[in-house]
Amino acid sequence: MMSDNQTFKLSKKDKEKVFWRYTIVGNSLFNYASIEAPSLVYALSPALRKIYKNDDDYKASLKNQYKYFNTTPIMAESLIGASLAMEEKNGIKALEPVQSLKTSLMGPFAGIGDSIFNVMLNTIIGSITGSLALSGNLVAPVLIGFVWAMIMLFGVKRPLFWGGYNSGIAIVDKFGDQLSRLTDAASVLGVTVVGSLIPTVIKIQTGLTMKTGKVSTNIQSGMLDQIMPALLPVVATFIIYKLLNNKKWTPTKCIFLVIVFALVCSFFGILTVPK
Repeated sequence: MMSDNQTFKLSKKDKEKVFWRYTIVGNSLFNYASIEAPSLVYALSPALRKIYKNDDDYKASLKNQYKYFNTTPIMAESLIGASLAMEEKNGIKALEPVQSLKTSLMGPFAGIGDSIFNVMLNTIIGSITGSLALSGNLVAPVLIGFVWAMIMLFGVKRPLFWGGYNSGIAIVDKFGDQLSRLTDAASVLGVTVVGSLIPTVIKIQTGLTMKTGKVSTNIQSGMLDQIMPALLPVVATFIIYKLLNNKKWTPTKCIFLVIVFALVCSFFGILTVPK
Protein backbone atom coordinates (compact mmCIF):
# COMPACT_ATOMS: atom_id res chain seq x y z
CA MET A 1 0.00 0.00 0.00
CA MET A 2 1.18 3.51 -0.77
CA SER A 3 1.20 6.12 1.94
CA ASP A 4 0.29 9.77 1.52
CA ASN A 5 2.22 10.85 4.61
CA GLN A 6 5.70 12.29 4.61
CA THR A 7 8.00 11.01 7.35
CA PHE A 8 11.24 12.82 6.57
CA LYS A 9 12.39 16.29 5.58
CA LEU A 10 15.66 16.65 3.75
CA SER A 11 18.65 18.46 5.19
CA LYS A 12 20.73 20.88 3.17
CA LYS A 13 23.39 18.17 2.92
CA ASP A 14 20.86 15.81 1.33
CA LYS A 15 19.92 18.42 -1.26
CA GLU A 16 23.54 19.28 -1.98
CA LYS A 17 24.19 15.58 -2.51
CA VAL A 18 21.52 15.51 -5.21
CA PHE A 19 23.14 18.48 -6.95
CA TRP A 20 26.64 17.01 -6.89
CA ARG A 21 25.54 13.53 -7.96
CA TYR A 22 23.80 14.94 -11.02
CA THR A 23 26.66 17.33 -11.75
CA ILE A 24 29.15 14.46 -11.71
CA VAL A 25 27.20 12.07 -13.94
CA GLY A 26 25.45 14.77 -16.02
CA ASN A 27 24.63 13.24 -19.36
CA SER A 28 26.86 10.18 -18.83
CA LEU A 29 24.09 7.78 -17.78
CA PHE A 30 22.19 7.66 -21.05
CA ASN A 31 19.97 5.34 -23.02
CA TYR A 32 17.79 5.79 -26.10
CA ALA A 33 14.59 4.78 -24.33
CA SER A 34 14.52 7.41 -21.57
CA ILE A 35 17.56 9.58 -22.63
CA GLU A 36 18.73 11.39 -19.44
CA ALA A 37 16.35 9.72 -16.97
CA PRO A 38 19.01 7.36 -15.51
CA SER A 39 21.04 10.41 -14.46
CA LEU A 40 17.99 11.81 -12.66
CA VAL A 41 17.36 8.52 -10.86
CA TYR A 42 21.00 8.26 -9.82
CA ALA A 43 21.01 11.83 -8.47
CA LEU A 44 17.66 11.69 -6.70
CA SER A 45 17.57 8.12 -5.38
CA PRO A 46 19.31 8.72 -1.99
CA ALA A 47 17.09 11.73 -1.23
CA LEU A 48 13.94 9.94 -2.36
CA ARG A 49 14.81 6.96 -0.17
CA LYS A 50 14.86 9.31 2.82
CA ILE A 51 11.60 10.97 1.79
CA TYR A 52 9.75 7.71 1.25
CA LYS A 53 10.05 5.20 4.06
CA ASN A 54 7.44 3.02 2.39
CA ASP A 55 9.06 0.76 -0.23
CA ASP A 56 6.09 0.97 -2.63
CA ASP A 57 6.15 4.77 -2.51
CA TYR A 58 9.90 4.79 -3.14
CA LYS A 59 9.58 2.44 -6.11
CA ALA A 60 6.72 4.49 -7.55
CA SER A 61 8.79 7.66 -7.28
CA LEU A 62 11.82 6.08 -8.97
CA LYS A 63 9.63 4.69 -11.75
CA ASN A 64 8.15 8.15 -12.26
CA GLN A 65 11.59 9.75 -12.47
CA TYR A 66 12.73 7.10 -14.93
CA LYS A 67 10.27 8.26 -17.59
CA TYR A 68 11.56 9.96 -20.73
CA PHE A 69 13.54 13.12 -19.96
CA ASN A 70 15.61 15.12 -22.41
CA THR A 71 16.89 18.67 -21.99
CA THR A 72 20.15 20.60 -21.73
CA PRO A 73 21.95 19.17 -18.64
CA ILE A 74 22.64 22.66 -17.31
CA MET A 75 18.97 23.61 -17.45
CA ALA A 76 18.00 20.22 -16.03
CA GLU A 77 19.39 21.35 -12.67
CA SER A 78 16.35 23.57 -12.11
CA LEU A 79 13.88 20.81 -12.96
CA ILE A 80 15.66 18.39 -10.65
CA GLY A 81 15.53 20.93 -7.84
CA ALA A 82 11.83 21.60 -8.43
CA SER A 83 11.02 17.86 -8.59
CA LEU A 84 12.85 17.25 -5.33
CA ALA A 85 11.07 20.09 -3.54
CA MET A 86 7.62 19.03 -4.73
CA GLU A 87 8.08 15.43 -3.60
CA GLU A 88 9.59 16.48 -0.29
CA LYS A 89 6.69 18.82 0.33
CA ASN A 90 3.76 16.78 -0.96
CA GLY A 91 4.97 13.20 -1.10
CA ILE A 92 3.39 10.65 -3.38
CA LYS A 93 0.67 13.13 -4.39
CA ALA A 94 3.32 15.12 -6.25
CA LEU A 95 4.32 12.40 -8.72
CA GLU A 96 1.91 13.38 -11.48
CA PRO A 97 2.55 17.13 -11.15
CA VAL A 98 6.31 16.44 -11.17
CA GLN A 99 6.10 14.48 -14.40
CA SER A 100 3.84 17.08 -15.99
CA LEU A 101 6.21 19.88 -14.98
CA LYS A 102 9.23 18.10 -16.47
CA THR A 103 7.39 17.20 -19.68
CA SER A 104 6.14 20.74 -20.23
CA LEU A 105 9.43 22.52 -19.53
CA MET A 106 12.17 20.20 -20.77
CA GLY A 107 11.59 21.23 -24.41
CA PRO A 108 11.62 25.02 -23.89
CA PHE A 109 14.53 24.69 -21.44
CA ALA A 110 16.48 22.70 -24.02
CA GLY A 111 15.98 25.46 -26.57
CA ILE A 112 17.21 28.09 -24.13
CA GLY A 113 20.10 26.02 -22.79
CA ASP A 114 21.38 24.83 -26.15
CA SER A 115 21.27 28.32 -27.64
CA ILE A 116 22.88 30.15 -24.74
CA PHE A 117 25.30 27.67 -23.21
CA ASN A 118 26.10 25.05 -25.84
CA VAL A 119 26.26 27.40 -28.81
CA MET A 120 26.79 31.04 -27.92
CA LEU A 121 28.86 31.05 -24.73
CA ASN A 122 30.88 27.92 -25.49
CA THR A 123 31.67 29.27 -28.95
CA ILE A 124 32.88 32.57 -27.51
CA ILE A 125 35.09 30.91 -24.88
CA GLY A 126 36.35 28.36 -27.42
CA SER A 127 37.29 31.14 -29.84
CA ILE A 128 39.19 33.05 -27.17
CA THR A 129 41.11 30.05 -25.86
CA GLY A 130 41.75 28.77 -29.40
CA SER A 131 43.21 32.11 -30.49
CA LEU A 132 45.47 32.23 -27.44
CA ALA A 133 46.65 28.67 -28.06
CA LEU A 134 47.45 29.41 -31.71
CA SER A 135 49.52 32.39 -30.64
CA GLY A 136 51.68 30.10 -28.51
CA ASN A 137 50.19 30.89 -25.11
CA LEU A 138 49.62 27.53 -23.44
CA VAL A 139 48.86 28.71 -19.91
CA ALA A 140 46.07 31.23 -20.58
CA PRO A 141 43.71 28.79 -22.38
CA VAL A 142 43.94 26.30 -19.50
CA LEU A 143 43.41 29.06 -16.93
CA ILE A 144 40.48 30.54 -18.82
CA GLY A 145 38.95 27.08 -19.23
CA PHE A 146 39.25 26.42 -15.50
CA VAL A 147 37.77 29.79 -14.55
CA TRP A 148 34.94 29.30 -17.03
CA ALA A 149 34.19 25.86 -15.59
CA MET A 150 34.03 27.31 -12.07
CA ILE A 151 31.72 30.09 -13.22
CA MET A 152 29.41 27.58 -14.86
CA LEU A 153 29.46 25.32 -11.81
CA PHE A 154 28.98 27.85 -9.02
CA GLY A 155 27.55 30.79 -10.94
CA VAL A 156 25.06 28.98 -13.17
CA LYS A 157 24.40 25.31 -12.36
CA ARG A 158 24.22 25.61 -8.57
CA PRO A 159 21.94 28.71 -8.60
CA LEU A 160 19.70 26.98 -11.14
CA PHE A 161 19.36 23.95 -8.86
CA TRP A 162 18.51 25.98 -5.78
CA GLY A 163 16.29 28.29 -7.81
CA GLY A 164 14.39 25.27 -9.06
CA TYR A 165 14.12 23.87 -5.54
CA ASN A 166 12.71 27.12 -4.16
CA SER A 167 10.33 27.35 -7.10
CA GLY A 168 9.12 23.81 -6.44
CA ILE A 169 8.31 24.72 -2.83
CA ALA A 170 6.55 27.87 -4.00
CA ILE A 171 4.44 25.86 -6.45
CA VAL A 172 3.22 23.50 -3.74
CA ASP A 173 2.68 26.31 -1.20
CA LYS A 174 0.78 28.45 -3.66
CA PHE A 175 -1.42 25.81 -5.24
CA GLY A 176 -1.72 23.39 -2.34
CA ASP A 177 -4.92 21.40 -2.80
CA GLN A 178 -5.20 22.74 -6.36
CA LEU A 179 -2.35 20.52 -7.55
CA SER A 180 -4.77 18.66 -9.80
CA ARG A 181 -5.46 21.89 -11.71
CA LEU A 182 -1.74 22.58 -11.93
CA THR A 183 -1.22 19.05 -13.23
CA ASP A 184 -3.88 19.51 -15.89
CA ALA A 185 -2.40 22.84 -16.99
CA ALA A 186 1.14 21.45 -17.13
CA SER A 187 -0.10 18.37 -18.96
CA VAL A 188 -1.77 20.51 -21.63
CA LEU A 189 1.44 22.50 -22.05
CA GLY A 190 3.47 19.28 -22.20
CA VAL A 191 1.22 17.77 -24.86
CA THR A 192 1.44 21.01 -26.85
CA VAL A 193 5.24 20.97 -26.69
CA VAL A 194 5.44 17.31 -27.71
CA GLY A 195 2.88 17.90 -30.46
CA SER A 196 4.94 20.76 -31.89
CA LEU A 197 7.95 18.47 -32.11
CA ILE A 198 6.18 16.04 -34.44
CA PRO A 199 6.16 18.17 -37.63
CA THR A 200 9.56 19.72 -36.89
CA VAL A 201 11.51 16.58 -35.99
CA ILE A 202 9.74 13.72 -37.79
CA LYS A 203 10.00 13.98 -41.57
CA ILE A 204 7.91 11.52 -43.61
CA GLN A 205 6.50 11.95 -47.08
CA THR A 206 5.28 9.66 -49.81
CA GLY A 207 6.37 9.71 -53.43
CA LEU A 208 3.24 7.99 -54.74
CA THR A 209 1.13 9.60 -57.43
CA MET A 210 -2.46 8.94 -58.46
CA LYS A 211 -3.47 9.06 -62.12
CA THR A 212 -6.98 9.72 -63.35
CA GLY A 213 -6.96 9.68 -67.11
CA LYS A 214 -4.25 12.10 -68.19
CA VAL A 215 -4.23 13.90 -64.85
CA SER A 216 -1.48 12.91 -62.41
CA THR A 217 -1.74 13.99 -58.78
CA ASN A 218 1.04 13.77 -56.22
CA ILE A 219 -0.55 12.19 -53.16
CA GLN A 220 1.72 14.07 -50.76
CA SER A 221 1.35 17.64 -52.04
CA GLY A 222 -1.97 17.25 -53.82
CA MET A 223 -3.90 15.36 -51.15
CA LEU A 224 -2.24 14.75 -47.77
CA ASP A 225 -0.80 18.25 -47.35
CA GLN A 226 -4.16 19.70 -48.30
CA ILE A 227 -5.90 17.68 -45.58
CA MET A 228 -3.31 18.42 -42.89
CA PRO A 229 0.40 19.25 -43.22
CA ALA A 230 2.61 16.64 -41.49
CA LEU A 231 -0.25 14.13 -41.49
CA LEU A 232 2.07 11.15 -42.03
CA PRO A 233 4.37 12.08 -39.10
CA VAL A 234 1.28 12.35 -36.87
CA VAL A 235 0.05 8.92 -37.98
CA ALA A 236 3.50 7.39 -37.47
CA THR A 237 3.79 8.91 -34.00
CA PHE A 238 0.34 7.63 -33.06
CA ILE A 239 1.21 4.10 -34.19
CA ILE A 240 4.49 4.08 -32.23
CA TYR A 241 2.73 5.33 -29.10
CA LYS A 242 0.12 2.57 -29.44
CA LEU A 243 2.85 -0.04 -29.85
CA LEU A 244 4.73 1.22 -26.80
CA ASN A 245 1.56 0.77 -24.75
CA ASN A 246 1.79 -2.90 -25.58
CA LYS A 247 4.17 -4.70 -23.21
CA LYS A 248 5.39 -6.91 -26.07
CA TRP A 249 6.81 -3.88 -27.87
CA THR A 250 9.93 -2.33 -26.40
CA PRO A 251 11.54 0.92 -27.65
CA THR A 252 14.29 -1.17 -29.26
CA LYS A 253 11.77 -3.24 -31.21
CA CYS A 254 10.03 -0.06 -32.35
CA ILE A 255 13.33 1.38 -33.57
CA PHE A 256 14.04 -1.73 -35.65
CA LEU A 257 10.47 -1.68 -36.98
CA VAL A 258 10.91 1.91 -38.14
CA ILE A 259 14.24 1.09 -39.82
CA VAL A 260 12.87 -1.96 -41.66
CA PHE A 261 9.66 -0.17 -42.66
CA ALA A 262 11.60 2.84 -43.95
CA LEU A 263 13.97 0.67 -46.00
CA VAL A 264 11.18 -1.38 -47.57
CA CYS A 265 9.00 1.64 -48.37
CA SER A 266 11.98 3.54 -49.75
CA PHE A 267 12.96 0.62 -51.99
CA PHE A 268 9.47 0.46 -53.54
CA GLY A 269 9.17 4.25 -53.80
CA ILE A 270 6.35 4.48 -51.29
CA LEU A 271 8.37 6.89 -49.14
CA THR A 272 10.82 9.48 -50.42
CA VAL A 273 13.43 11.69 -48.81
CA PRO A 274 11.80 14.98 -47.66
CA LYS A 275 13.11 18.04 -49.46
